[in-house]
Amino acid sequence: MPGDALPELSIVIPAFNEAERLPAFLDAVLAWRQAARRNAEILVVDDGSRDNTAELVLQRAAREPGLRLVRHLQNAGKGAAVRTGMAAARARLRLFADADGATGMAELAALERAVEAGAAIAIGSREGEGTLVQCSPLRRFLGRWFNRAVRMGSVRGLRDTQCGFKLFVGEQAWGLFLQAQEDGWAFDVEVLFLAQKRGLKIAEVPVNWTEKAGSKVSLWRDGMKMLKAVRRVVRRWRRGEYDRAQPRVTPSREETPSTVPAKS
Repeated sequence: MPGDALPELSIVIPAFNEAERLPAFLDAVLAWRQAARRNAEILVVDDGSRDNTAELVLQRAAREPGLRLVRHLQNAGKGAAVRTGMAAARARLRLFADADGATGMAELAALERAVEAGAAIAIGSREGEGTLVQCSPLRRFLGRWFNRAVRMGSVRGLRDTQCGFKLFVGEQAWGLFLQAQEDGWAFDVEVLFLAQKRGLKIAEVPVNWTEKAGSKVSLWRDGMKMLKAVRRVVRRWRRGEYDRAQPRVTPSREETPSTVPAKS
């Protein structure tokens, strides 16, 4: 990334104990950036990991300009990590991508075409003609069940709210994270719900997706927690709480290879 010029794209990757899965995806993102000649910053938010996730990122940051690491002082949740990343990002275009790389960077082009056509938010979707989705039948069934419940209770017209590959363009879009209150897995639903209520155009874009081993999500336990969170979101809206909500700030610090003390 040349000099101190603002990037054209920020890629936010939340990570919690991802020392096994993150390196392959991070290397793929770095290779994509070089091959595509994109002025993109890559911002990994370590959500209080207890493994060496942060160290692996810093090793690469030492030789890769524009790779940034922000660390939560303690584990706060995926939603909190994405919110921290969106707040720290500098580009007008801000992509959130899951650390496991279930959706590859090749899918970004379709999302960018959607925002060029006028969408404020383009979300990757595992539903739609021509998508290649590789996962267990149980995960597919439960994912569709959850999204059906979400459509009935909050977000309307979107078939897949939970794919971890979403592009936000402009302050109105990524500024929704300043209003968001959910720290956990339901943050996607909250942000999309707020976007619809604020009249922002959302494009649902079919993408390929491959399930990766090591998921932190329990389909049953976390699915029920997310549905409870969705009810909280709707209740906040009805009570007008979002209009007076203060931005949630999770204690964090940005680290670079030069700020980390060398081991003796």
